[in-house]
Amino acid sequence: MSFEARIEPLDGKLPKVSYHWDPETDILSVACKGGGKASGLNGTVDLEGRDGSFVVIDVAGGCLRGVDVVTWPEDIRTMEMLPAPEPSKEGSVTFPSRKSQPGVAAVEVDTALTVEKNQQESVFHLRVGRTRPATVVRVADRLLVEVDKQSRLVGLWFLDVPPFPNVEATA
Repeated sequence: MSFEARIEPLDGKLPKVSYHWDPETDILSVACKGGGKASGLNGTVDLEGRDGSFVVIDVAGGCLRGVDVVTWPEDIRTMEMLPAPEPSKEGSVTFPSRKSQPGVAAVEVDTALTVEKNQQESVFHLRVGRTRPATVVRVADRLLVEVDKQSRLVGLWFLDVPPFPNVEATA
């Protein structure tokens, strides 16, 4: 199953992204600050991988406000180099509310999830569903979104991610 993700013209400045690792759970949280205003879904889009992976996209007024990679996919590929694609434009991604269920606050999408990362673990590419042609849009300073020609979410690129915290005790 897929979920609609519309690309709209950027309304104002590009939002700023902050990343946070939870060292106890391995959750990567991505927060977008300073996004524009739109109308659409208020709540979450829960991407559930067939392998138990789980990614939550936080949406307010249709706009992407954050992402939590709660359970990482089993299919994580480490690439020697993983250059981010050049975005075709800057814009905002909006998730419209469903006409059949306008008051729904959470949408669950069952799909295949895969991750590619560079060796330094500073670039992560989260792929949603099967590989297909996509348009890449910069939606925040360190976040790219991929959508296909049917305006379905294809992937997310997390750029300049800080290293996972070293949680070993220092004596």
